Amino acid sequence: MRVDLKSLAAEPAVAGVKDKVGRKVYEEELEKLQTDLVRMQQWVKQSGTKICIIFEGRDAAGKGGVIKAIMERVNPRVFRVIALPPPTEREKSQLYVQRYLPHLPAAGEIVIFDRSWYNRAGVERVMGFCTEEQAQKFLASVGGVERAIVDSGIILLKYWLEVSPEEQTRRIEARIDDPKKVWKLSPMDVLSYERWYDYSRARDAMFAASDTGWAPWYVAQSDDKKRARLNILSHLLSKIPFERIKSEKVKLPKRQKAGSYVEPDQPLHRIPEPF
Repeated sequence: MRVDLKSLAAEPAVAGVKDKVGRKVYEEELEKLQTDLVRMQQWVKQSGTKICIIFEGRDAAGKGGVIKAIMERVNPRVFRVIALPPPTEREKSQLYVQRYLPHLPAAGEIVIFDRSWYNRAGVERVMGFCTEEQAQKFLASVGGVERAIVDSGIILLKYWLEVSPEEQTRRIEARIDDPKKVWKLSPMDVLSYERWYDYSRARDAMFAASDTGWAPWYVAQSDDKKRARLNILSHLLSKIPFERIKSEKVKLPKRQKAGSYVEPDQPLHRIPEPF
């Protein structure tokens, strides 16, 4: 299902704006959306709702930036980000999705997978880390696994971030030249960069097999990172039927009196103050 997230959002993030989103507009809209994320968090915690959000996409498509925008103002005890390392030898011998299942949300939790079990349909298939037979078996079974997840009461949202080849090249070259970003560029990114159309074929096969009525894919074009973040957050909020929870206004009590306590002359280890 190839969709424009703006058409799905209850209130399009930046309606009528076709050029790249400017910083002022972005920050204003992001503040509103992050406020609603905090409200949603309160409702999720009180209602015991379980939410699982999957982010997949091209290398350098901006998954990390979207996740950062979500996590910036919320409670990490309610929102958890799962980014699993490569499987151990023991995990390789397990049912493929088995190592992901313990991370699914319990009541009052929101789990974000920064890449997920769809590694098998993408990087593992394209880079030869699994056999074609293993990839096909995964695609044949993943719909049933996700049906079981949804039937257990978990709200499952799957997002794919798509970027143009030109913009991907620009971002990867920027990582090479920027010492603050070079850590983002793994050897696997370099190896996979040339296999654009192998990834396109793998993506198309993944959509065909796993875009279901109970767990559809939502696709965001992310050449404009700011627009993509706003649209995804807006769409995410529109898919969760949360209600605003009224909370009592906090009133600070008076501090206790010092009594016999005396501040020491100087902390044991004072840090330097170069500024």
